[in-house]
Amino acid sequence: MSDSITPREFLHADGVADWQADDGSAWAVFRSGSFAAGARFVDAIAEIADAVNHHPDVDLRYATLTVRTSSHDSGGLTTRDVDLARRISDAARELEIPVEAHHHAGGRR
Repeated sequence: MSDSITPREFLHADGVADWQADDGSAWAVFRSGSFAAGARFVDAIAEIADAVNHHPDVDLRYATLTVRTSSHDSGGLTTRDVDLARRISDAARELEIPVEAHHHAGGRR
């Protein structure tokens, strides 16, 4: 389940409306509201990542959490990234952590 996909294919997949994508990765910014809530979300992401053996980059700030995923073995996005993004968005909803309005996270591309 690691077929390479384009950013467009990623963005058109079901369950990833919270996410943005470019040629190398996909990302979402979540508004945790506090560092403690963000840390709980990081814990949930860690459990998901270990369960699917696909690990995103996570940047925890006081009230926001940026999550970026890519498949380094393929040099871009794969179906594994879609699956991981869906699971992370589901966890955010369960923890009542909203996604922040779309913008380019961290200035990286």
